[in-house]
Amino acid sequence: MKSPPQKSHPNSSKPKRILGIDFGDKHIGLAISDPLGLTAQYLGKYTRGSTQEDLSYFQSLFVRFKIKEVVIGFPLSMNGQFNPRTEKTKEFARWLEKTFAKPVVLWDERLTTKQAQAILHEQKVDSRQRKKYEDGLAATLILANYLESKRRHEKDS
Repeated sequence: MKSPPQKSHPNSSKPKRILGIDFGDKHIGLAISDPLGLTAQYLGKYTRGSTQEDLSYFQSLFVRFKIKEVVIGFPLSMNGQFNPRTEKTKEFARWLEKTFAKPVVLWDERLTTKQAQAILHEQKVDSRQRKKYEDGLAATLILANYLESKRRHEKDS
């Protein structure tokens, strides 16, 4: 007896991971999606080095996690205007896109750092330890918001 064909999940044919980034001059918060692109997982914080060190670090991430897309928190002012961080973030996004030939999405990150700080405070993380986790948690929130938006958009389509 022949079994009915299995309906596959739309994302199951190719594992697809999305890298979430909270960009900073000294530190870059990192998060990664699961292979189906459903959840955001805390990855940590990278301390920036030379251009070559940054290149090597991100090359290893792209290979290790088979990254297909990147979402970077876009630091707009509360009124939606650009600010000094905005241009630096755009430059970094262009560098990633050009270097790794993967799509890079700039995602509104307003209040994610404040939200990350509040979560760490609520979880009673020692104030001396909070900065250690803040950037990575902000990246996780950025990625989680992006993934949720993609799911809502796919449902509406």
